[in-house]
Amino acid sequence: MTKKQVKYSIHPKNRTFAKTHSKAQKLIELPNIPTNKIAIKLKPSAETLVKKGHPWVFENSISKQNKEGKSGDLAIIFDNRKNKFLACGFYDPTSPIRIKILQANKPANINSEWFSDKVREAYNKRIPLLKTDTNSYRLIYGENDNLPSLVADVYDNVLVVKLYASFWFYHLKDILPEIINISKAATTVLRLSRNVQKDTNEFGFYDGQILTGELQSEVIIFKEHSVNFSANVIHGHKTGYFLDHRENRRKVGKLSKNKTVLDVFSYAGGFSVHALVGGATEVTSLDISAPALEIAKSNAKLNEFSGKHNIIVGDAFEELNHLAKAKQKFDIVVIDPPSFAKSATEVDRALASYKKLTQLGLQLVERKGILVLASCSSRVTSDVFFDLVEETLHKNKANYTILEKTLHDIDHPIGFKEGAYLKCVYVKIF
Repeated sequence: MTKKQVKYSIHPKNRTFAKTHSKAQKLIELPNIPTNKIAIKLKPSAETLVKKGHPWVFENSISKQNKEGKSGDLAIIFDNRKNKFLACGFYDPTSPIRIKILQANKPANINSEWFSDKVREAYNKRIPLLKTDTNSYRLIYGENDNLPSLVADVYDNVLVVKLYASFWFYHLKDILPEIINISKAATTVLRLSRNVQKDTNEFGFYDGQILTGELQSEVIIFKEHSVNFSANVIHGHKTGYFLDHRENRRKVGKLSKNKTVLDVFSYAGGFSVHALVGGATEVTSLDISAPALEIAKSNAKLNEFSGKHNIIVGDAFEELNHLAKAKQKFDIVVIDPPSFAKSATEVDRALASYKKLTQLGLQLVERKGILVLASCSSRVTSDVFFDLVEETLHKNKANYTILEKTLHDIDHPIGFKEGAYLKCVYVKIF
């Protein structure tokens, strides 16, 4: 089972959209809970990082605190030299990241107006994407949009808000109205991360809760660059789909006309479907999750294409070995694995896995074909990943050229080092 496996499938009767309403939908009553302010001072090294804009303060970085804090409280950080405002952020007593910064170096009132400004700033960054034939996008990307531990994704006219920290329960009343307003969503769904679901929730929120409007089907059909896909906004992984690779999927689609394509770790067929719509003669989707591959087949059927769509259910490393031994070749090989390094102790193993996948991919690419390799492990930086790929190609005596290196799409902006995770390289093999 991959981290991307989910437990749903699409049936024709479920291919419906949430009901579109011309009037704004009434938001359920949100709690108005008083919170406190806590005065904080930091150790010098942490203070320097906050001044430079880093959004995290760890528990062991706090040198002074005037009182015990609770989830939802606002931590006001004062500098050590002049005892003046340095930053403010949400206090999280359950996390080793004890404070998540909202604003630094300039005082501000953290209220509904402040939240509205941040939501509008985030939306304005996405406007170029929304001018394309795309109605699915990430409106809020946590710390990278100065709204830590909160993600808001839009699928057609359905807004999915996901909370990764319980402190947001205390502040939803100040931010949700503006997110709903600017997204123009007819329906709003609340999703909660596993750690938030484990927290005692005295306010009655739950994962999959409908906050506004109606949901005719939990499977929503949406478009990215004119290609149709589906997202299960109630039970799907994350918010229902992975939007971050959108531009890379479009690129592969553009390269695929009259080509054969292998999509490894295909999950719901993002690259596969773009390749089929782009005119590929044959596409093979490979994933360990049979349910995910059923979604891939269903997603493909949401579009018109003439190529053949093959499915391989199995472990990627084993199946790639089998294909290589059978001397199978493809014009384009896309390898987009899940994160291999969720902790520092897993980095070396992750690098070994990327090396092995590069070697296997190289064996499966036709001459003059393209090998596309991606990583979503934040602990493996883009420089390390790109260097490893080229080093592996050199050691395997490949004749190649790097066509392009890409990072995050426009709706996944990067505001700090740890916020960067996605990288992708396109290699032409001669």
